[in-house]
Amino acid sequence: MKNVDDLISDAASLANRGVSKGEIADELNVSRETASWLVERSKSTTRDTQSVDTKKPHDIHVDWNAIGRDSTRLTYIGNAMANMLPNQHQEPALTVGIEKAGTPLATVVAQTLDTGLATYTPRKHQWENGDIEGLEGSFSRNFSSVHGYDCHIVDDTITSGTTLRETIEAITDTGGNPVAAAVLIDKQGVEDIDGVPIYSLIDVLSVNA
Repeated sequence: MKNVDDLISDAASLANRGVSKGEIADELNVSRETASWLVERSKSTTRDTQSVDTKKPHDIHVDWNAIGRDSTRLTYIGNAMANMLPNQHQEPALTVGIEKAGTPLATVVAQTLDTGLATYTPRKHQWENGDIEGLEGSFSRNFSSVHGYDCHIVDDTITSGTTLRETIEAITDTGGNPVAAAVLIDKQGVEDIDGVPIYSLIDVLSVNA
């Protein structure tokens, strides 16, 4: 089982390889603020550790490696996510996976629901520090265009909801119609984002005394 020290070590390793803090957040299934804290904590000395610790964010780390490392388990989970999604579309349907971790799950969902497949890379993958505004996400040209399709969105984790909201907006701006989203784990417990219903296999609720 991972602890905070393990996460700090993982964040440091990724940062040393030139991975952006936004991608580190995605890789470790934590918020951007938590990713920044982990990287800063890994660089801190004994003298300034206490100062960094006072900025420690409130977050929940999700490790679903036991699913992701095994194709059979991944397929079972993807089938369960597909089973949650409504299948009542008159128009052609498409499954949109959010890079990186959402894409293998979306591939299974697309196969199960017999839809096309698109992938979206969110702007947080370019984020390092400061405001994320001004950065742009993108759809991969190696997969289907979302234009003219009813779209199911698939991701692994909702941390703040920002990435899913961005994907919904990007699909709409590109001429698609986001109709529902399925996630493995929802840290926020949201029922919908911008009118798009959210279906999650697991809701995580933080209880603070």
